[in-house]
Amino acid sequence: PICILCVSIKHKSHEMSELSDKIEELLKVIAKENDRLQSSKNELEKILEHTTNMLSSISSFYKQQKVEVTAHGEKWHKQIEETVKKLHQELDDMQKEHEAVLQKQKKEFEKMIGKVNEMNGKTIKLQKSKNVKEMQTFVPVIQNRKNLNEVSQYSFPTFYECKIDPNYLQTYFGFVEKMQVKKTSLLENEFKDNDLPGRRILEVPTVTSVIDTGFPASEKENRLYDMAVTEDNKVWMGGASYELKLFDLQGHLHHTVSITTHGMYLCMYNKQVVYTGIKDIKMISDTDTVVTMFTTGDWEPYGVTSAASGDLLVCLRKDDQSKVVRYSSTGTVLQEIQYDSQCQPLYKWAYYIAENVNGDIIVTDWKKNAVIAVDRLGIFRYSYSGFSSSTVTTDSVGHVIVTDYNGDKIHMLDRDGRFLRYIIPEGGIDGIRGVCILGDGEMMVGETKTGIAKRIKYLDE
Repeated sequence: PICILCVSIKHKSHEMSELSDKIEELLKVIAKENDRLQSSKNELEKILEHTTNMLSSISSFYKQQKVEVTAHGEKWHKQIEETVKKLHQELDDMQKEHEAVLQKQKKEFEKMIGKVNEMNGKTIKLQKSKNVKEMQTFVPVIQNRKNLNEVSQYSFPTFYECKIDPNYLQTYFGFVEKMQVKKTSLLENEFKDNDLPGRRILEVPTVTSVIDTGFPASEKENRLYDMAVTEDNKVWMGGASYELKLFDLQGHLHHTVSITTHGMYLCMYNKQVVYTGIKDIKMISDTDTVVTMFTTGDWEPYGVTSAASGDLLVCLRKDDQSKVVRYSSTGTVLQEIQYDSQCQPLYKWAYYIAENVNGDIIVTDWKKNAVIAVDRLGIFRYSYSGFSSSTVTTDSVGHVIVTDYNGDKIHMLDRDGRFLRYIIPEGGIDGIRGVCILGDGEMMVGETKTGIAKRIKYLDE
């Protein structure tokens, strides 16, 4: 191709070059791009080979996973069979003991009824004979036959069912799709976290140590408000003074830090103690400096707790409204929980807060005198009421532990909000508020009026 003017006249507007040169230039570009595609083809062939290999082995892989799941199932079945066998043996022993007691009682009552019948026969005989001498002899005998004032009554033992939460299996199989490598360990851990082999709640929990926190009395004679346990099993405590105190479990004071408000609401977050200010959330740094993490706007913060996700859950109140907000560490609002499915307020006055091992967000409501639980999405799960609830915490197996301020006892619920039992240590507890789980079957409970913190063992060895 060439310009007609350049051929017919001396038209110099265009530079001319040999067509063969242009062809060489184009061929070089094509060859370069072809090399690039060939290199890409090699990568594609490797991926194709890998994909083909996976397809050829996919059947055996999933078959092996089924074998592993079956093995775990057999292991659980074996454990269940051993537990059932043990319970059967316990029931056999209880039956023998029960039968022995009832047989003994049966003979005693038969003997007593025989004596009563004998007295009745003698009375009828005397009524007929009217023998005065025999009557005089019989009167003290019949008078000494006293009525039965107290009877031991025996009832059959009750079987308490421990239900398996189906959410564990749902969670496990949800992860199987994305995390095949970890499926075995995840399945094992879900059950181990909810197992307390050989551990039972003590009938009478024991106070193993007592700490006098030394907080002064406020106008309402309140001294000790809240507490939070550290990773090395020390306890931060806050009370009616502008300071936080760090005690070990033997009651030795390790540290005191000045703060800007009373220490009413505490939690641990990234190994640092956090507390709520007037309209903000504050943290004590490694240098004992009070750092404002973020502000809460027009809302006044109350209870605060760290979540497994790495966020902070905070109870907020403004006017007559109350809600729970999930914040990031920088104060970004990630979630707000305020209304139920009927658009009615969940809380009247959200007070203290805890997160359970299954993701439930549990709040004590000061106005409702209730514990209110929602799931991790904020959907209502249950409520438990009828007592003066103060603080709330949970243990490693999902028990919900709530302090009863006026009732001077601790309520233990299961993860579905069903009452299990009261925890009242020997010697009692008075005006309790703060509580935290120490591990190894122990908790720390604070008496707000006395400023005394009691370390209580509630599980046996």
